[in-house]
Amino acid sequence: MGDTLYLYSAILLLALCVVICRTGYLVFGHYFPLPPKLRSALRYAPLAALVAIIVPDVLPWTVQTGPQFDLKFLAAGVSILVFLFTRNGLLVILSGMLTLWSLRGLLLLF
Repeated sequence: MGDTLYLYSAILLLALCVVICRTGYLVFGHYFPLPPKLRSALRYAPLAALVAIIVPDVLPWTVQTGPQFDLKFLAAGVSILVFLFTRNGLLVILSGMLTLWSLRGLLLLF
């Protein structure tokens, strides 16, 4: 019983810390305005986070072998081309997934 109480209280306190940290700027942001340079730098934070999530999955890297090009890399390339020509997010997702599935299917045949 003591272990589960400790576990649930730790989860509750961590969740409370996250809520306080994330809502702190929303609640007190008008009292502490950000400098213009910092505000313009923070505009790129979502893009940087997205790149940090996608690139390691599309282009896995190991110290011994370096970057490993696989089917995900080719499908991402097709998705980028579709985006450049259409600017349609749904077509980007569909083209990338169809390319990946098609290449995996072709690889199974040979």
